[in-house]
Amino acid sequence: MTLLKIKVPASSANLGPGFDALGLALALYDRVELQITDAGLKIEVTDVGAGGVDDVPTDESHLVVRAFRRGCEHLGLRPPGVHLRCFNAIPHARGLGSSASAVVTGVAAAYALAEKPLDDDALQLAAEFEGHADNAAASLLGGFVVAWNEGERFRAERLQPHHDIRPVVAVPALRSSTDATRGLLPDRVPHADAAFTAGRAALAVHALTARPDLLLSATEDRLHQHYRASAYPASSELVRALRAEGVAAAISGAGPTVLALTTEGILPAGVDVTSFDVTELPIDPGGVQVAAQ
Repeated sequence: MTLLKIKVPASSANLGPGFDALGLALALYDRVELQITDAGLKIEVTDVGAGGVDDVPTDESHLVVRAFRRGCEHLGLRPPGVHLRCFNAIPHARGLGSSASAVVTGVAAAYALAEKPLDDDALQLAAEFEGHADNAAASLLGGFVVAWNEGERFRAERLQPHHDIRPVVAVPALRSSTDATRGLLPDRVPHADAAFTAGRAALAVHALTARPDLLLSATEDRLHQHYRASAYPASSELVRALRAEGVAAAISGAGPTVLALTTEGILPAGVDVTSFDVTELPIDPGGVQVAAQ
């Protein structure tokens, strides 16, 4: 029966001011083998340096399976059974797009089974699971993405990130929930803060693609990070300390991982990162990859 091997990158969303709009694919990968069988569902999960597997379901509620089923429904496919082997490296609930990567895996697998190239509908299917397209678009397309929605339609464009940018992530043991941290955001923000952040988001696009020397200013935000600081005080303090050293640092997605956009691939020696796992993660250039056997 058909065997699909899927490799999907992690992602970092927001990048400071680009709330629900900017995303970056990172070279940390979940790998999945999905085999079409005669009947039934079987799921095997293995973690590679990324927490435990106790919270990963092994039934139809598994996110890869749900996304695969949704993709198959969209494409008119009815596979009789599925055997899923997941080799996870993207840590869960840390702000590195683990749920988006799972969804992109499932959708990409359905498209590969149908022998169709990924298209705008694939992004739509993936983004519908989270209600915004930043992480999903980054994992789907690779590189640096700008995402938006037009009514109920999700859109994204991939831009080429500047070759000098070398992201570094600092991942704490603490977990965070997107739903919980969104609950800390106010219904309204001051007009001055909205205007400030809009300008910085526009500058971030320029800095990430052409002017890395502007990244410190371009990653300033007044829209969301300070409202959620109480959810991960150590991460917020690390962002402050890095920025004081001239490093363009921000909370990655819903946190608590800290993303530093450097040109050296290292963090300043004087900054305390003892409670974080610090790793340079290059920008992934190509997004999800699927091989059929």
